[in-house]
Amino acid sequence: MTVDAARLAALISPLRRALLSSVRERENLPDIPDAQIEVIRQLPRGTIASPSALADALGLSRSAISNLLAAMERDGLIVRRPGAADRRQVEVIASPAALDYFDRYDSAAAAFVGQAAATLTADERAAIDAALPALERLGDALSSARHDRDHPRPEATP
Repeated sequence: MTVDAARLAALISPLRRALLSSVRERENLPDIPDAQIEVIRQLPRGTIASPSALADALGLSRSAISNLLAAMERDGLIVRRPGAADRRQVEVIASPAALDYFDRYDSAAAAFVGQAAATLTADERAAIDAALPALERLGDALSSARHDRDHPRPEATP
């Protein structure tokens, strides 16, 4: 059996937008740009990262991550501080406000999806539940493909 890739791709973005806008409205959360959301997702509670590690993880250039982090620091979403081991290095952590936004978003999103799922039949809910592991692997494959594109392996020389 093949996957209807075009149908799946066309479905993902509207699902995401519907969830994001509904939860933002419900929780009165700020409209944070996608690139900033990706940075904060790389910085869960207790995580410290360097700007270069974030750039690598997200497939961004050093200048792009620098500009992104400057905007996020101005908006109070991240804190940049000198490195603990080497004061010339920079450490990035998510701010308490950003972590609170994400905790609230994740909790409200789960509740919202649960309410919407309750309107489906038991068979439809079971099908979605059964598809979750495959969708997680698909997400990993898409991320891996992006990373491979942004960080090509060096060609082997004879």
